[in-house]
Amino acid sequence: MPGPVGRPTIKDVAALAGVSKGMVSLALRGAAGPSAQTAARVLRAAEELGYRADRAASSLALRRTRLLGVAMSVRNAYHAELVEELVSAAEEAGYEVVLAPVGRTRGERVAVETLLDSRCEALLLLGPESSPLELARLDARAPVVVLGRRARAGAAPGRGPDVVRASDEVGMRLVVEHLAALGHRDLLHVGGGAGDIAADRRAGVEAAAAALGLRTRAVEAGFDEESGVAAARRALREGWAPTAVVAVNDRVAVGFLDVLNREGVAVPGDVSLTGYDDSPLAQLGHVRLTSVSQDPAEQARCAVRLAVGRLDGAGGEEGADEGPVDVVLEPRLVVRGTTGVPGGGLTCQNDRTN
Repeated sequence: MPGPVGRPTIKDVAALAGVSKGMVSLALRGAAGPSAQTAARVLRAAEELGYRADRAASSLALRRTRLLGVAMSVRNAYHAELVEELVSAAEEAGYEVVLAPVGRTRGERVAVETLLDSRCEALLLLGPESSPLELARLDARAPVVVLGRRARAGAAPGRGPDVVRASDEVGMRLVVEHLAALGHRDLLHVGGGAGDIAADRRAGVEAAAAALGLRTRAVEAGFDEESGVAAARRALREGWAPTAVVAVNDRVAVGFLDVLNREGVAVPGDVSLTGYDDSPLAQLGHVRLTSVSQDPAEQARCAVRLAVGRLDGAGGEEGADEGPVDVVLEPRLVVRGTTGVPGGGLTCQNDRTN
């Protein structure tokens, strides 16, 4: 007999398998009820017809959208890498991702409200700037998973957001230990200013340096290339002489590197330089920046698993029935071409030849 015209429906599968539509639904979901033989017959019929569940119709019937909202910085290359991994993990879990960009003219609050207006069931926030209290209040409206930073408890109703992050203090310890093993004793840390991420990375540098007896100096910047440029110009102008520079992230490191290249300071011949995030920027052939990988694929898998566990009410899932979960992953140091044995230090070429 000719097959059904157009997209096959659950009714077509039921007719071919010789069972009710309800039995087909149970078999396709792997739920209890159908015998093993019946379930196998239903699956064969579905495969023969090329049946695919109508996710939109199912979501409408359950008053579900199966949408995960992601707020991310459009100027952060690492966020773009995380988003790619989140999309893949969400698809495997049967969810779709809705993106809301955060930029210079569009704040985080606007992005979050856009996601909620789009009926996203849970929110995945990449390195959010919101306060712990704001995050706790937001989690009372929809499940929130924070990626990349701590989310301290806030005095607000609700369970509080889950967190997935790599240990920034451990990551910076790996950087400092690598530089110490090369023979460096004077370090300059270019920090990210206020915020939990900058504070944790600063603490990691300071603790590791103190444990190894290294001298450190810090200059606060930001998280973009312009901040790295400003920090490098100040260091050169004021005559600072570290043999290694530890930047808060890759973007700051690349801005710092640009100034060094323009001033004739060899990297790593005169001064070593490290970043953080192991972003695609760090991996470029003409940059080859020593950096710290935060394993974005594993962060994405953990974040989606936590969000879906809460949404689907799976008692066995992490974070479904208990308090907030803090998943801390181990970072990994990736050594490339910007670190080496100590050289002449951070002094511009013109100063050395005069």
